[in-house]
Amino acid sequence: MRLTRLRDVFWFLPLVMGLSAIVLAQVLVAVDRSLADTTPGWEGGFFVRVGASGGRDLLGAIGGSMLGVAATSFSITISVLATASSTYGPRLVRNFMNDRGNQFVLGMFGATFLYALMVLRAITAGPTVDTTFVPDIAVNVAVALAVVDVLVLVYFINHIASSIQVSTLSARVRSELDAVVAELYPDPAPDNAVPAPTPKGGTPVTATGSGFIIGIDETSLLGTAREQDFLLAMEVRPGDHLVAGEVLAHIHGADRNDEVIAAATEAVRAGIDLGETRTPYQDIQFAVQQLTEMAVRALSPGTNDPYTAHNTLNELAAGLVPLARRHAPDLGRVDDKGTVRLLVTRLPMQELLDDVFGAVRTYALDAPIAMTAAILLARRIGVAAVDSDVRDHVLHHLGLIDDALERTDDSVNVDFCRREIEQARSAIGASESAR
Repeated sequence: MRLTRLRDVFWFLPLVMGLSAIVLAQVLVAVDRSLADTTPGWEGGFFVRVGASGGRDLLGAIGGSMLGVAATSFSITISVLATASSTYGPRLVRNFMNDRGNQFVLGMFGATFLYALMVLRAITAGPTVDTTFVPDIAVNVAVALAVVDVLVLVYFINHIASSIQVSTLSARVRSELDAVVAELYPDPAPDNAVPAPTPKGGTPVTATGSGFIIGIDETSLLGTAREQDFLLAMEVRPGDHLVAGEVLAHIHGADRNDEVIAAATEAVRAGIDLGETRTPYQDIQFAVQQLTEMAVRALSPGTNDPYTAHNTLNELAAGLVPLARRHAPDLGRVDDKGTVRLLVTRLPMQELLDDVFGAVRTYALDAPIAMTAAILLARRIGVAAVDSDVRDHVLHHLGLIDDALERTDDSVNVDFCRREIEQARSAIGASESAR
């Protein structure tokens, strides 16, 4: 889990590339020294030899220009971050921060600068040829890196212009939603999944720190419960905010020996990762809320872009309809002997529907384009739903939308939306009858 969080750290990939550039420079300089001592001049047919003065000028130009380009690229990225934060919401900034393309571009420019600097310091100019050393191979590699950097700059301009488009951004968030649905609600269900019992009491495991739950290592927790022979019932899920001292889980059936309980408690705490901000890797509600926030902000008077809301609701349909086609998951997990050892938590789909339709019903009344997309979203989910509870909840929200339409004065759009609602109800009823 903690390794996954490195994806959200903007500096990690540039740091790795910068260190790699330093190592590459040292290796190539060492190769140059070795070849200069054994077979002088062999590389003349393959590499341009520019001498000590020319090498310094060339590396200085490459290093200085790359540092300037990196600064400009970083400024562009910050400008895009500010635009995305104000337009689409601050929670979407992380999509630019963890963008591998942006990290690679800035890492490439920084790595080229560090490479040129390391090679530059290796050049020595003496009074004679024997006391002069120019790492010709390393200098020529610097020229090749500069050529590559020009191509990277062209890629960066295209990439940053594409990434700011709402269709690209919403599709990326939806892909995160697809990933978390596949992880938390797999189809078919895991082999060790069984209906969950309802144990009473238990020894509570409390949090030692405050923050959001980033992830829960269920495999590790299952192994701990099996090894120490107890049943662990999780009380929290990824995305929940905790304050130190609140209950994370309950341990049932463990030896009452204080040392055993303490060891089990520490193992449970180690399997739960806390952070300062939410991420969509195991937090399906956060992924849904990001798309919902895009739709809501698009409907604000300052933006007034119902087509963006329409596009975002379609992306929500692409992510939620596959989830509706799956039955509510069994929350018990058994070990290799068939003994229930872990009770996990999953967010019911009804709560996701509340997040989406509650917001849309509030803000899309005066935007028929967005309201039509919301009704279509409800219809798609209701038709696809295999659980009657989900279908009933969709019909409940269609009724709330119908009631909310009383608050608008546009009779033409009200009549149109109500026809769409009736068609959605009919389609959902027909799909239920066909099952």
